[in-house]
Amino acid sequence: TNEALKVFPLGTVLRACPEISSYGPNGVIGNWRDLMTAAVTVRSMLGVSPSAYQEACEAMGSENAAVTIACILERAGHINSAGGYLRDLTSKTKRGVFSLGPVLMALLRAHGQGDKRTG
Repeated sequence: TNEALKVFPLGTVLRACPEISSYGPNGVIGNWRDLMTAAVTVRSMLGVSPSAYQEACEAMGSENAAVTIACILERAGHINSAGGYLRDLTSKTKRGVFSLGPVLMALLRAHGQGDKRTG
């Protein structure tokens, strides 16, 4: 049995991945359902196949698959194949070697909202 991935607070996810908010209903993400709806839109926009996303949902859980799509959107300029990247993360999840924590923390730092508070 693989250990379920931790689900992070939605607020943390949206601070790390602000881009996804534009794709929520009326340009706002207020809850997990909104995030999952936005992720489906973004998935097709990024060229990720429905089957790749479905596999990610089964391996990670729907919330974390949506968060992963949000992270991929945030770094879309640095990722050659979003679908291939998602499949790679899905297979790492199945092997128990992928965690969203470091990804989210890196994005928070990139947006200047990491753990280190100055002043």
